[in-house]
Amino acid sequence: MPYCVRWMPLLFGSIFLAFNVHASQRADDNFTPQTSICTYCKGREITVSVDAAHHNFHTIDNRYAPFAKVLSADGLVVKPNHQKFSQRSLKSADILVIANALHKNNVANWDRPHYPAFSQAELNAVYEWVFKGGALFLIADHMPFPAASAELASLFGFGFFNGYVEVTGHSEQFFSLSDNSLMPTPVTTQRKDYPVTQVQGFLGQGFTIPPEAIPVMQFVSPAISWMPQKSWNINDKTPFFNATGLYQGALLQVGEGRVAVFGEAGMFTAQIVEDKDEVWKFGLNAASASQNEQFLLNIMSWLAEKL
Repeated sequence: MPYCVRWMPLLFGSIFLAFNVHASQRADDNFTPQTSICTYCKGREITVSVDAAHHNFHTIDNRYAPFAKVLSADGLVVKPNHQKFSQRSLKSADILVIANALHKNNVANWDRPHYPAFSQAELNAVYEWVFKGGALFLIADHMPFPAASAELASLFGFGFFNGYVEVTGHSEQFFSLSDNSLMPTPVTTQRKDYPVTQVQGFLGQGFTIPPEAIPVMQFVSPAISWMPQKSWNINDKTPFFNATGLYQGALLQVGEGRVAVFGEAGMFTAQIVEDKDEVWKFGLNAASASQNEQFLLNIMSWLAEKL
């Protein structure tokens, strides 16, 4: 998630009022992947194209540099994408990663209204590419990112909610096999060689999934989705709805291709936030998220499986 410089707990619960949003959020340059297997160092080269053509908040040149480090250490070839999506631009990609795309009108203004990040021609190109065998990793965090990618998600049957999801009474979000919020799937415990039993999310959104999708992460404890008009402007008058039962991660087979959809971006990279003399780590560098890196590798392995 795009974190804020300072958090202030509201009196009515654990949701936070933020100010000076994402002013000093940056990639952790000292992050070193724990990966040592180098799964894709031999055999056919698999290219991961990470989108940077849609005003993305996370690209491999900034906050997703640690994400790229993890993939590269496992032998994947990670490249930025600077072109609008088309049959031609997607031809060289095996896996397409889209993390927190934005419309140009919302780059400097995260308040409503929010606009779609992709043209209809781009939507058609991505869907056709996936259907014919491409692999898409779609990540859309909290408001305003769900709105930017909602049309793309809906093509595959996912319903995004453009808000901020909170597990009621908890300032941290863990998804665990022990409480069924993390499910036995090909990217968790069904991966017998590298099983994952718990991961940590960092705010984000909750979404609905199509019946044929494989659910991975679900809000099983009481949860709500805040729907403010202005970014981070959350108070006791802010509209919200019950988000219990919504998902933050799912997998889907589409034709000959595959799609992994997640509603939180910070869990797949390593970032730090600084405020005066205080420094916070969140994501792959957080001690409480020790299985997140393997989780990311398992997702990439599932996406690459049929390539």
